[in-house]
Amino acid sequence: MTTLRAFTCDDLFRFNNINLDPLTETYGIPFYLQYLAHWPEYFIVAEAPGGELMGYSECVTPKMLMLWMFTVMGKAEGSVAREEWHGHVTALSVAPEFRRLGLAAKLMELLEEISEKKGGFFVDLFVRVSNQVAVNMYKQLGYSVYRTVLEYYSASSGEPDEDAYDMRKALSRDTEKKSVIPLPHPVRPEDIE
Repeated sequence: MTTLRAFTCDDLFRFNNINLDPLTETYGIPFYLQYLAHWPEYFIVAEAPGGELMGYSECVTPKMLMLWMFTVMGKAEGSVAREEWHGHVTALSVAPEFRRLGLAAKLMELLEEISEKKGGFFVDLFVRVSNQVAVNMYKQLGYSVYRTVLEYYSASSGEPDEDAYDMRKALSRDTEKKSVIPLPHPVRPEDIE
């Protein structure tokens, strides 16, 4: 049975199997610690039952025999006065061997519930335009493209920078769904608040 729990500092040394995916943004340890300190309720991991190893030696404790499947990391931000208080999905990643099982949808549901409890108007996330599998999954979960952010993702090896979709899903507090009315033109990263 899958166990959902809060992310801990020790997890920083155990989640490379899901964090080193080419479509997952990776960050330095201080970045993860900042999220863990400021928004611990938005930092969730799931573990599968023990017995499956992913790069650990045979001399491990039973706790280390757990296999990481996925993680979600987010935060609350914005202005209540301008109806922009929202939950933001910073990272969502599922280990390749556990994809297409509904795990990402479950984590998104949890993050949305937390954002509802915190009085958010919407949940948003950024996703590479080229990552159509993720874009389609988010659309199936009720998210829509709010705007395109030009050259949001830095490219490597001389490739051009990649655009992102800012996708949103209105929460119950946004009764008129103002937060998801698409912008008619793209924006640049420096134009994002």
